[in-house]
Amino acid sequence: MPVEFLGIAATNDGSEIGARSGPAFDADYTLRLARAHAENGWDRVLTAYSSGSPDPAQAATYILDHVEGLQLLVAHRPNLSIPTFAAKTFATMDQIGGGRVTIHVITGGSDHEQAREGDRLGKDDRYGRTREYMQILKQAWTRTEAWDYAGEHYSFEDFVADVRPAQSPRINLSFGGSSQAAYAVGGAEADIYALWGEPLADTAEQIRTVHAAARAAGRTTMPRIQVAFRPILGATEEAAWEKAYATVARIEERTQGGTKPLTNRHKLQDPENAGSQRLLAVAARGERFDRALWTVTAKATGGGGNSNALVGTPETVAEALLDYWDIGVDIMSARGYDLLADAEEFGREVIPLVREGVARREAEGRARGVETLSAA
Repeated sequence: MPVEFLGIAATNDGSEIGARSGPAFDADYTLRLARAHAENGWDRVLTAYSSGSPDPAQAATYILDHVEGLQLLVAHRPNLSIPTFAAKTFATMDQIGGGRVTIHVITGGSDHEQAREGDRLGKDDRYGRTREYMQILKQAWTRTEAWDYAGEHYSFEDFVADVRPAQSPRINLSFGGSSQAAYAVGGAEADIYALWGEPLADTAEQIRTVHAAARAAGRTTMPRIQVAFRPILGATEEAAWEKAYATVARIEERTQGGTKPLTNRHKLQDPENAGSQRLLAVAARGERFDRALWTVTAKATGGGGNSNALVGTPETVAEALLDYWDIGVDIMSARGYDLLADAEEFGREVIPLVREGVARREAEGRARGVETLSAA
């Protein structure tokens, strides 16, 4: 199984350690960051979504039109538009990019954040809507005759799309979540299931849960698994840990000791979404796990999104990522705190080591297979 790397296609230079220096959509910075990923071995970048942020679909199209080869993962909330309209939007985008688009469907873990856009469905109902939405997108991209749909959340008659994705048979769908409702929906419908970085044993258990949900839905092909981390690298282990503690100090300075949220999207205490609750529960169990996982960054941000770190030299972090590959993770998502410099460093120092490690493991696996056949 090949390994892929997902970075962030931020539209400005703001992060947990510093406020942005320019506008929310900084066109020059957006392309500089995307090109840094393209030129340093990354496969794909995410254009993220929040209620007040620049539109990820338009940001993605801008990057597709200016940066060759780089794939885009485009975040999208089902409350934004009806799925037939979204299907046309993303098929057109995929044609512009020559087949480089994947859609990350966000159900939404915060009632407050969803309500900012007028979405007042409860969480369980949102997951039901997401499942219908994903089913409709798939059909809209693949059906060539007019069709009808009647569901709990959507209904229409005699629809057929004239525009098709460049990819065949359709655009892939990514999905994430850590609740039982999320596992059921993503296991049934997603091509890629996205998780936040947790200890190896916890991640392995989540993968088993996703696979069980997929089998319960009648699937024989399992979703690919993506796991996200915040890498903190140093030339030596000591330098890496010094940088890690300095990073948390800057975060705590910005949050005024954990009393001031970094954004209006996420609370520092008592988050509503299961994923953040899981990260904080892991942090309560300890600061360091496995080879390089560090939970203090997650604790400092209230479990805000992708927030657990991998700390160490490039060799240590690469070996840590290979540990995740060994349990079934084949998409590694990583985002540093200095977005541009860290994307370049990680691509230059870590990605080649992981690719070499995966190639070595696959070669050893093929050799064992040949030996087994020879013995038989």
